[in-house]
Amino acid sequence: MAYKTDYRKIEYLISANASWSGVTAEAVSRMRLQNRFKTGLDIARYTADIMRRDMAAYDADPANYTQSLGCWHGFIAQQKMISIKKHFGTTKGRYLYLSGWMVAALRSEFGPLPDQSMHEKTSVPALIEELYTFLRQADARELGMLFRDIDAAREAGDIARERQLQQAIENYQTHVVPVIADIDAGFGNAEATYLLAKKMIEAGACALQIENQVSDEKQCGHQDGKVTVPHEDFIAKIRACRYAFLELGIDNGIIVARTDSLGAGLTKQIAVSASAGDIGDLYNSYLDCEEVADISSLNGDVIINRGGKLMRPKRLPSNLYQFREGTGADRCVLDCITSLQNGADLLWIETEKPHIEQIAGMVDRVREVIPNAKLVYNNSPSFNWTLNFRQQVFDAWVKEGKDVSAYDRARLMSVDYDTTPLGQEADERIRTFQRDAAQRAGIFHHLITLPTYHTAALSTDNLAKEYFGDAGMLGYVKGVQRKEIRESIACVKHQNMAGSDLGDDHKEYFAGEAALKAGGSHNTMNQFAA
Repeated sequence: MAYKTDYRKIEYLISANASWSGVTAEAVSRMRLQNRFKTGLDIARYTADIMRRDMAAYDADPANYTQSLGCWHGFIAQQKMISIKKHFGTTKGRYLYLSGWMVAALRSEFGPLPDQSMHEKTSVPALIEELYTFLRQADARELGMLFRDIDAAREAGDIARERQLQQAIENYQTHVVPVIADIDAGFGNAEATYLLAKKMIEAGACALQIENQVSDEKQCGHQDGKVTVPHEDFIAKIRACRYAFLELGIDNGIIVARTDSLGAGLTKQIAVSASAGDIGDLYNSYLDCEEVADISSLNGDVIINRGGKLMRPKRLPSNLYQFREGTGADRCVLDCITSLQNGADLLWIETEKPHIEQIAGMVDRVREVIPNAKLVYNNSPSFNWTLNFRQQVFDAWVKEGKDVSAYDRARLMSVDYDTTPLGQEADERIRTFQRDAAQRAGIFHHLITLPTYHTAALSTDNLAKEYFGDAGMLGYVKGVQRKEIRESIACVKHQNMAGSDLGDDHKEYFAGEAALKAGGSHNTMNQFAA
């Protein structure tokens, strides 16, 4: 941030306008620094460059994987990034994830909805804009505190301290980071996908995640009844997203192509095929069919040619066609290769459990065709992580010939196993899952889709239990406020977090000594200064 250079330009501008005498160059310069990103497109362009650098770093060394948590409100995203800066000193490799599930469950005007794309499509770009509004405010707040510290150092004549603070401003790292935003299945046809993609990019999204389900039959990735579309349909939507990025000048925009084929046993359409072995024919080759022996038995049936034989795809009463059992992994691999060959940058394979070798088995096959294929992976709360990993350890021990007689595989979730060698090994595998999967299974980005949905519920339950019980007010003080103070949680000064100090600064810029400020000696926020 060229604080001094900008200051001189503004000083010259103000001096050339005599009627602006009440405006100070330093105040303008500070306000400009606090509003570095003027539009969502500025954010999308800046964050796309970050993701591209991170992707190249991962290609060089899988230890450079990235992470994010799903955030359903701007305040949640803001507090997450403030916490990351506080604990790690940098936001490098940490993103935001915008979950369509949480938009449906928490941000729809209809009220809570299942993850079936029934919520207003405009709520998605609105949340992206909200996330970045709060992150930009976090920048303004933190820089504002640095500016106040500079003023105090000047008043005390502490030149060394002033220079130190000036350097901190020049090297300031923003809270604004990439967001991977869920566009579901595009909320309609390719044109609808393009229109929504533009709105999401204009709001600041540098990465769009789109899935190969049917828009009007879309289901949560961890529920049954998923229906996929032929590759040509999905490719058209990938292309629509790319056009949206290019039209808006975000040449580095990232498209994450998600395949739900592992858990999707149905398709709504039989793909168009012009010749044997083309992409439509490959898609149709996985259909569950029966050979037609007697043409006269057909009545309104669809017939396809497979190897010179007439075959009837099995059609359900819902008018959907089903795939053969056991073809999910093969279809995922084909989906991934096809998506990367047609403009996608990253892959997302939705699995039913967090098993590294299962994921790696598919990625290895994709990388035989596209060596630098990389995944975004959902470390989903829909998985029972404790049970899954205890079962994985149990099965591994059985295979190794270890004695497992002390364990009941059917009740491994029990607290009785928490401190056992099996429970401890499972926990260690969970702890290193992201690192190990990044190394073995090509996972560039690890995210948890719905964590802040669950943390909000858990913390509220704890507070309600204590406050409305015998603890009374001590339930809040001991369980919340005392922890906030002792752990230096920024929002313990909630007036400051909401912008009261920023408002006071602006009042002083605008009205000088006549400003009526909120941050005087009678402000109870001063009780948290110690």
